[in-house]
Amino acid sequence: MSKKQKRYLLGEDEIPTQWYNIQADMVNKPLPPLHPATREALKPEDLYPIFARELCHQELDQEHAWIDIPEEVYDMYKYYRSTPLVRAYGLEEALGTPAHIYFKNESVSPVGSHKLNSALPQAYYCKEEGVTNVTTETGAGQWGCALSYAAKAFGLEAAVYQVKISYNQKPYRRSIMQTYGAQVTPSPSMSTRAGKDILTRDPNNQGSLGTAISEAIELARTTPNCKYTLGSVLSHVTLHQTIIGLEAEKQMEKAGEYPDIVIGCFGGGSNFGGIAFPFMRHNIKEGRTTRFIAAEPASCPKLTRGQFRYDFGDVAGYTPLLPMYTLGHNFMPANIHAGGLRYHGAGVIVSQLLKDGLMEAVDIKQLESFEAGMLFARTEGIVPAPESCHAIAAAINEAKKCKETGEEKVILFNLSGHGLIDMAAYDQYLSGSLQNFEVTDDDVQANLDAIE
Repeated sequence: MSKKQKRYLLGEDEIPTQWYNIQADMVNKPLPPLHPATREALKPEDLYPIFARELCHQELDQEHAWIDIPEEVYDMYKYYRSTPLVRAYGLEEALGTPAHIYFKNESVSPVGSHKLNSALPQAYYCKEEGVTNVTTETGAGQWGCALSYAAKAFGLEAAVYQVKISYNQKPYRRSIMQTYGAQVTPSPSMSTRAGKDILTRDPNNQGSLGTAISEAIELARTTPNCKYTLGSVLSHVTLHQTIIGLEAEKQMEKAGEYPDIVIGCFGGGSNFGGIAFPFMRHNIKEGRTTRFIAAEPASCPKLTRGQFRYDFGDVAGYTPLLPMYTLGHNFMPANIHAGGLRYHGAGVIVSQLLKDGLMEAVDIKQLESFEAGMLFARTEGIVPAPESCHAIAAAINEAKKCKETGEEKVILFNLSGHGLIDMAAYDQYLSGSLQNFEVTDDDVQANLDAIE
């Protein structure tokens, strides 16, 4: 068997050698992030104290559409990529829809989610710079697991601040991080000034991604030879995740189809952008009319009810000011099980694309998301993560519309992770004890007014 044949059997021929930077092709570029102290447009060197230098340049790059994947990262990608593109025949049949439903199965990665796609390059760039320690935050734990594994793969020590409600809801994710060698702390904690301030104001605070980010950044800034890493929101994270959509492009071409609708669940934007941006470039450059739908929780609806404005990415105000759709950096989301979606703001690229009408957003209630996840599990055999259930629910809604109209549309969604470590949430759903949480427009406005 030739080397080329072996590559094909392993799926390696579908792994891109470059990431796609949609900023280079956007007609309206995202507004610049602002330095939190000077309120001047951010320069790469402003971020050097926090991130690895190469990541700082990737973050603000609006010129180069294609960024080479380092050989060392590509070699690690080959452990689990390319990931399968699957046609959901069982789900189609259950719905009685003429739509063709496909999903990109990112749950097959070693850590069970798409998060490893960015954890590996972030750890690599830190290692190349001589960094020895990395810090991060995590909600449900997918990103924390990914970063913990990537850090170990590149010989780094990792410290993870996990949102307290998820730390308690999902103890096995905590165990996985510790198995990979990471130190895991529930956030808010008493180990940082930011955590102490939050707990002083609210001793029973169950945390949010915004609080965990504040603590992780503070630790990075006060620890020698340490850098901060982030699992979503920022542009360089979404850049790395475009490997998902670039692979899906090649795979759909082999299937002889092209998506009319592309869907991803939405927390900060990395997995949505990862599946959507490579296809969106054809809308921007060639005039295609594919629809792009971000599915967020009704309890944390920054895209559907938030305001577009400059805001901090964390509770303490350590991050740059980002031009984004936000509910306010001090917003405390309800304790839903989709912990990875409990973030107050959206990435700057997605925010600009939504502002320009190049994508849409829908909010999904918690019970609807689990109902969709149950149907998917029973028809496709995969128990999806609570986050991914939001994308499944949105795909089901679009497929039902096709049944009503008789249109044979092609729907593609990203299955961002499996839910085998989230079975406590499914137990609650099955027992009838899970409930919906929603916020009103008045709640959102009051929260934004409080930070004026």
